[in-house]
Amino acid sequence: MSTLTIIYAINIADRFVLSTLLEPIKADFHLSDSALGFLTGVSLAIFYVTAGLPLGVLADRANRKKMVAISVGIWSVMTILCGLSVTYWMMLFMRIGVGIGEAGATPPSHSLLSDKFGPRSRAFALSVFGLGASVGAYLGASGAGYLNDHYGWRQALIIFGVAGLPFAALCWLIREPKRGQDDAGSNNRREGATLRDTIGFMLADRALVHIMAGATIVTFWGWGILWWTPAFLTRSFALTTGQAGSLLGPMHGIGGGIVMLLTIAIMAWLKRGPQWWVPSFVAWTTMIGAVPSMALFLVSDIRVATAMLWIFVPVIYIYIGPTSALVQNRFPPEMRAKGCAILLFVANIANLAIAPQLIGALSDVVGAHVAQPSESLRYVLLGCSFTGIWAAYHYWMAARAMKDLGQTVDSEQPSLRNLA
Repeated sequence: MSTLTIIYAINIADRFVLSTLLEPIKADFHLSDSALGFLTGVSLAIFYVTAGLPLGVLADRANRKKMVAISVGIWSVMTILCGLSVTYWMMLFMRIGVGIGEAGATPPSHSLLSDKFGPRSRAFALSVFGLGASVGAYLGASGAGYLNDHYGWRQALIIFGVAGLPFAALCWLIREPKRGQDDAGSNNRREGATLRDTIGFMLADRALVHIMAGATIVTFWGWGILWWTPAFLTRSFALTTGQAGSLLGPMHGIGGGIVMLLTIAIMAWLKRGPQWWVPSFVAWTTMIGAVPSMALFLVSDIRVATAMLWIFVPVIYIYIGPTSALVQNRFPPEMRAKGCAILLFVANIANLAIAPQLIGALSDVVGAHVAQPSESLRYVLLGCSFTGIWAAYHYWMAARAMKDLGQTVDSEQPSLRNLA
């Protein structure tokens, strides 16, 4: 578990490096917010969309540890090449390459962990795995900000890329467990379940549809807003890139880490109760987190904004482990990697494609119609903060669907017959 968690941290760190470096990249390449959003977000999402699902299908059949190792190597090399890029188009191409690597790592990682831990322990295990997100975001925010201020944004990307290469080799030491070894009925698995079978299974499960919808919107709300937060702090509060990174880094590493540890403890307790407690917990915490996310963009005092960020940033980590476990528990073993790929597909469209591009484009439009164009990002992000309530609604509906079916943590993956 530790190796996969570290690799996940590197994945998130390489993603947050770009978020932290938005302003210096924009200045160096003379970009609009729309072009910047496409370069740093949409370009990464292109291969999450086109390659993520086929790679998920492959992960349900191929050697998973080898897939993870190759993926880490690809995205690390491409991150290095992003730092060496001398034109917008060259960096765009390399950024797409980062997406190829990152699309192939998480589905096999989730599948591996789900075979190492039984249904009762998966929410706990995947919440531990989710700690990598807070560690990676901390490194990507604080580390990239520091490196940019002292050495430049190109050197920051190169250093982060080089740091991932040793872990590509380390991943080969992971033991490959038998698929579905801890699941009831694993001896009667359907071999070779297709992506179409997996989608049909998902659509027949009302709770699973709401989980996917909730995860999609919560990533737009949380990670989509945070994608532009360093730029917002730079423009609205006159912070440098390094100062913005230093401010946000501890919120991810310390605040997010503490919240993830609390989530792990809560998941360990909730496993004794019905399964619908898990999405209900995510719904309530998301609703609570939506309040400071709105307040953040209404205040003009950096001290108040910092206090709101210290609540908002840690809260967005809560959904990661529980959502991943819910998806893994509801799909049968032969569909788990594909189920994870579908989750990443819908979530990353919201987080990496829609959020960077939509927020950037709206910022350009709003900036042309307000007295202070530098404040356009504030107004757009304020509007986006209300989507946290929408995300909470879907998790509540998932909990209601599970409750109506009377499913507990002991209930294995529902069959299509039971869902009809």
